[in-house]
Amino acid sequence: MARFYVAVSSAVLAVVINSGAMAQTGPVATACKDDIAKYCAGLGHGNRQTRSCLEANVEKVSASCKSALETTGGGRGRQGRQ
Repeated sequence: MARFYVAVSSAVLAVVINSGAMAQTGPVATACKDDIAKYCAGLGHGNRQTRSCLEANVEKVSASCKSALETTGGGRGRQGRQ
């Protein structure tokens, strides 16, 4: 019976950890929330596909989203470059 509780506890913990990883709250996820919904719907938050989509639409996204893309991740240090 103890093994059962350990297994169930492990499964619950794995679900909690994974759901937390899916709910990104970084600068891009926060600043680009509306832009993600508008230009990159279906890709979710916090993955490379979403960032690539936002970067492909950088001329369309909000100023705050553009700033977050330019100052984080692969965009860090690219301000003012085209």
